[in-house]
Amino acid sequence: MNKHFSGSSSARLDPTALTVVPLRHPGRWIAVALVIVVVALMARSAVSNPEFQWPVVARYLFNPLILKGVGQTIIITVIVMIFATIGGTIAALMMLSPSKLLSIPAAVFVWLFRGTPALVQLILWYNLSLVLREFSLWLPGYGTVFSVATNDVMTPFVSAIVALSLHEAGYMAEIVRSGLKSVNRGQSEAAACLGMKPTLSLKRIVLPQAMRMIIPPTGNETINLLKTTSLVSIIAVGDLLYSAQAIYARTFETVPLLIVVTFWYLLVVSIMSVGQYFLERHYSRDEQRGGPPFAGALFKTVFRFGRKGDSA
Repeated sequence: MNKHFSGSSSARLDPTALTVVPLRHPGRWIAVALVIVVVALMARSAVSNPEFQWPVVARYLFNPLILKGVGQTIIITVIVMIFATIGGTIAALMMLSPSKLLSIPAAVFVWLFRGTPALVQLILWYNLSLVLREFSLWLPGYGTVFSVATNDVMTPFVSAIVALSLHEAGYMAEIVRSGLKSVNRGQSEAAACLGMKPTLSLKRIVLPQAMRMIIPPTGNETINLLKTTSLVSIIAVGDLLYSAQAIYARTFETVPLLIVVTFWYLLVVSIMSVGQYFLERHYSRDEQRGGPPFAGALFKTVFRFGRKGDSA
């Protein structure tokens, strides 16, 4: 009797005899269907609406003035990000210093340039000549070494670079500081016990680990900076938006030119996003061995309807 019951129980609990029913998600599929319908209706409306003037969009998409504006936007983004990364890293290291003479000025720098709008800083630097008419160097016993008018130095392009670099440096300082603090202090102490100097420990031990925390927000900040460069059009810097404004101010084809601007911003941001993906993958390669390629990861992200752990 006991043997029969035991055998019966074993058969009843045999995993191979069970029928696995996939977990259903009808609500998600309904939501997907609704989203597809809404997107299709919006696309149909955009294509059929003559006010969008798609032939005009196609005509200006590769206009030389537009392409020049795209190049200027990318150049400003790259230069500003280089200066902001350098300045932000220096400010972050100063904030982490035990010396108050270094940490307090760095904290004030971050507070000032991160706390004021980029547009305000652009206008202030562009109008610097109102408070400082010239840059000069005067040495006792020698006199004036050189003197140059502020307007000759602070051109619209230089003003844009200075203003955006300082603005972004405030954000980069916090990004780098949080990345460095994410590394356990014991790592630096262990390196010191091995006889490593602080600079060598920072280069070989701390930074490689901190980059995992620094790269993702830095990539997002770079993408945000690319879009922020559109503000420089207010001080007549020939970026993408300013180039489009110069055209539609003459032709009054405002909407088609703004669509062209939108297309180029989306294209450049998409390329930057791919680059950010591979950078993150590079610095986390020990945690993502054998991970899916970019196209596969993108496909799985877009078309995944179940949570992790759900039965498929």
